[in-house]
Amino acid sequence: MVYGVILAGGKGERFWPLSRADRPKQFLKLTSDKTMLQETIDRVLPLIPIENIRIVTSSEMRQFILDSRGNVKEENILCEPVGRNTCAAIGLAAAHLLKEDPDAVMVVLSADHLIRPAEKLLEILKAGTAIASAEDRLITIGITPTRPETDYGYIKLGDMYKHEGDCIVYNVSGFTEKPNAQVAHEYYYSHNYLWNSGMFVWSAESILKAIGTCQPEMSQLLSVYSQDIGTETETASRNELYQKTVSISIDFAVLENAENVLTIKGDIIWDDIGGWRALERYKEMDRDHNVVIGDAVMVETYETTVYNNSEGIITTLGVSDLVIVRTDNITMVAHRTKAAEIKKILDKLEENEKTRQHL
Repeated sequence: MVYGVILAGGKGERFWPLSRADRPKQFLKLTSDKTMLQETIDRVLPLIPIENIRIVTSSEMRQFILDSRGNVKEENILCEPVGRNTCAAIGLAAAHLLKEDPDAVMVVLSADHLIRPAEKLLEILKAGTAIASAEDRLITIGITPTRPETDYGYIKLGDMYKHEGDCIVYNVSGFTEKPNAQVAHEYYYSHNYLWNSGMFVWSAESILKAIGTCQPEMSQLLSVYSQDIGTETETASRNELYQKTVSISIDFAVLENAENVLTIKGDIIWDDIGGWRALERYKEMDRDHNVVIGDAVMVETYETTVYNNSEGIITTLGVSDLVIVRTDNITMVAHRTKAAEIKKILDKLEENEKTRQHL
């Protein structure tokens, strides 16, 4: 049976101040009138029923998810006691699914992606699940690049493996993390690289086996934890698992070292909505190339993103190349070229007890 595993444990710091410690990015309405998590769930419901979806998130977000999404129940949520990156999150979900269903196939998704059209993604996922159900393969979804992006990882295509339905499947020759501008241009124009979307398909058995080969210490901890699933000691055992395991991404931990990795080429609109600049790509601009969300009056203002989540109004005069965000009792103004470095503000807020409340 096919299961959806949605990773929803990130902080989304680059969307501060809209994204806060108690309301991370995946719970914001950034690209539609639904939260990013709601969009992710609804996108795959034609393929995966809600009872087969597992959301891996922090303990602090559990009640928020239950309150904000009516058809999500306790059994849909797996809470991590502390963040340990994607390998531990995926291993946790795989351990639970394998115990529940020895033939479980996992579709791993992130809760903060923009994907269009959803129907095309479902075709890709169907192709991936068909392979994963029959073969011991780790399948990544690669996206055809639309620009020389330096903030994404890349997959180097190997030989074509086969056609699965209307999808082309390739062997993977290698991975590269966030190249510099020159290398990104080379990758883009070579047509031999895909963006690494962070979406995966594999059986629970295959990924746990791969973790065992590539990360034996984590595998041993997961094996011990698996014995306690469904018992009175499960919570204590999960805490111990997360206290002892290493924090590492599934890409570094497994995919870059495994020999059975495939990628399905996805010709879809995909974006990791990583920060304020991403809105420029998907929100309508005015004639002066401004993105305006909420109430604002802008005069002689150019190439500026304004997001007003308050009852007041934002006004600008004679400025350009800014990101301006107002929400609750916080106003943030940043130059567009610095919008990806908002963590510097958060680090400064962390230094003072009085300002720490705004994190």
